[in-house]
Amino acid sequence: MKKNIKWLLLVSLTFMAACNNDDNDNTQEEVPVIPGSAVFTKYIALGDSFAAGYSDNSLFKKGQENGYTNILSQQFAAAGGGTFTIPYANDNIGGLLFGGQVNPSFGPRLYFNGTVPVPVSGVPTTEVMAHLSGTFNNLGVPGAKSFHLVANGYGNPAGLSIGAANPYFVRFASSPTTSVLADALVQKPTFFSLFIGGNDVLSYATSGGIGKDQTGNPNPATYGSNDITDPTVFATVYSSMATALTANGAKGVVANLPYITALPYFTTVPYNPLTAKSLGSNNEAVGKATIQALNAQLYGPLKQALTAFGAGDRISLLSETAANPVMLKDETLTNLAPQLTAAFTPTLGAQTAAFYGAVFGQARQAKTTDLVVLPTRTAIGAAPSATDSGLGIAPPAPLNKFGVTYPLQDKHVLIPTEIAEIKKATDAYNTTISAVAAEKGLAFVDTRAVLTQLASGGIKFGNFSLTSAYVTGGAFSLDGIHPSARGYGLIANIFIDAINAKYGSTLRRVDLAAYPGQYPAVLP
Repeated sequence: MKKNIKWLLLVSLTFMAACNNDDNDNTQEEVPVIPGSAVFTKYIALGDSFAAGYSDNSLFKKGQENGYTNILSQQFAAAGGGTFTIPYANDNIGGLLFGGQVNPSFGPRLYFNGTVPVPVSGVPTTEVMAHLSGTFNNLGVPGAKSFHLVANGYGNPAGLSIGAANPYFVRFASSPTTSVLADALVQKPTFFSLFIGGNDVLSYATSGGIGKDQTGNPNPATYGSNDITDPTVFATVYSSMATALTANGAKGVVANLPYITALPYFTTVPYNPLTAKSLGSNNEAVGKATIQALNAQLYGPLKQALTAFGAGDRISLLSETAANPVMLKDETLTNLAPQLTAAFTPTLGAQTAAFYGAVFGQARQAKTTDLVVLPTRTAIGAAPSATDSGLGIAPPAPLNKFGVTYPLQDKHVLIPTEIAEIKKATDAYNTTISAVAAEKGLAFVDTRAVLTQLASGGIKFGNFSLTSAYVTGGAFSLDGIHPSARGYGLIANIFIDAINAKYGSTLRRVDLAAYPGQYPAVLP
């Protein structure tokens, strides 16, 4: 079956922006730039991949230069800001080497080849074990969760093999035993930015909810990599960081978290891409004859059997004229495998009926409330492997079409219960961030409101606009999660607005048109 699910492409920057729709960055009133009550002499940025300038599924030099933290430092310079040092990657290819070896999990950046995003050519040259000397103002660490910032040894090479260390921090940590926060405090910052917490739910979401919600578990050492951080753990860590950073009178800016399920990574692939004929670029045209055969041989008998067990609403016959939903496994449903096995045994035989029961016992068609994750676009219609099937065997024909004749698995889709867990945790984190900002007198950025604006009409600047549409929106990079250069410029402007409002400074916004929406295949 040929894939017709094409990329809508490049969205808006879901994680920030409270710019006015009528705002024009090129027509700012010329007023003297002053710091107000803030002191920008020593600016330190703490956070995760956003603070680091990660983009297009990788960390590379140009992306770091165009990251929001570096943009902020450039604007701070006019108000007395000092040097802002960055632990730069070696190249614009992106990716990491581990002892000279390429690690597929840390590959080159993506670029758009006119049809789909693909990796740039070339071999990464950034070696994790080639330690960078000196101190760094940008302490953004891709992949870091809130509690990682206070974990001693997070930059210890010996911890890489057991997941106790982060390769990005290994490159520039001041010592193997230090923490990110400690490396910030030793520099005695006069101003800081803290944007952390996205990864505390992100890996759970991108994995399709395979992890566990650890609410109620106060021990992060027992968490899996895809788990949701306990809100109490987050609150304790976040409050302690803010207290330490402001202990000597430093001012700062903090940002809350948007609902990450509104990122292009979760909104690009539709729940209903299956059609009899092409309805545009975002569907899987399976053909009228195939629709009829599927209804007669699978969907019809399956619906009939499920109806007999009071679960007929799980499956509907496919339409020949409208878009049809994919089939998925919903682990929250009552498992009807024994009932289906018994129902199909007279016609299929005991062995085949048992297989059908195991496959479709918790199967249903997707709904508007389900979110299909971005990588699933290439899985729909493809043959499940023994590993991907969830049953340890490769399904035989005709049950060898993911989403069509074989249910998509947990990793492919976020279902409503998983989305609710993400929202609940995010709301709890945001309550903490808002309270800490108020308690410590910090500038506060409401990124959740910005994402809503990006998803509902977009944000205008000059003759341009940014939206949360994948590839075409201009704010998100090709990984569907991290901002583009223009998106990072937008984040910087929103932070500047918050800083000016809180401290009476008159920092100037940047012109978003000066930053690209996408990077080309080759960068100098």
